This record gives sequence, C-alpha cells and structure tokens, in this order.
Amino acid sequence: MKRSLQTMLAVLFFSLVTAWAQNPSTAVAAAQYYEGGQEAMYKFIDAQKVYPMNAKRNRIQGQCIIHVNIEADGKITGAKVVKNIGGGCGEEALRVVNLLRFRAPGYRFADNIPVIFKL
Repeated sequence: MKRSLQTMLAVLFFSLVTAWAQNPSTAVAAAQYYEGGQEAMYKFIDAQKVYPMNAKRNRIQGQCIIHVNIEADGKITGAKVVKNIGGGCGEEALRVVNLLRFRAPGYRFADNIPVIFKL
C-alpha cells in the first residue's frame, strides 16, 4: 500500500514537472509577436534546442534566461545571457533565441525569454 502510494505520487510529480517544462507558467510578452503565440514559440525552441553534451554528462537541468531587445521591425538585437545554469546551456539558449523571428511590433521593447533544459 505504501509503495503504491509512493509510485502514484512520483508519477503525478513527474507529469506536473513535464507539463511545466514545456510551458512556463509566466507569460512572455515577446510571444505575442511570435507567429502562433507562446506555445508555438516554445515548440520552436524545443525543436531547435540541442542539449549540450557537457550538461547532459553532468545532469545539469534548469532554466536559462536570455534578455533580448526586439526592434520595431521585429529583429532581435543585443541578446545576452542573464541567467546561465552552466554546461554550455547558456550558449545554446542564446543560439536558439537568436533564431526566433517576430512580427513587427511597431516599437522597440526589451524582454526576457526563459529557455528550459530538462533531461
């Protein structure tokens, strides 16, 4: 009985963590200018992201934060890593965020885009 309860709790925990890993709970303001919205933006990030071997070997997981300036025409400028979890994840997150293409908002603004690394 105790083992069954532990198993059920473990499955519930991992399913919640997996759901969170795919869609962060906080809305990213820049996602409103991405074709398809935040869900499409994170699908693109997950499809393009390559887990760094050093991070995989050392079982590094977490969230890297990339600060971007989105120009009036939708181009990304001045992207930089604000939070790096190490193992090459910050550099990979920066590479993937620089691949994003936004629609023109008509004005310049800055935002932080979280990129989640989960084994």
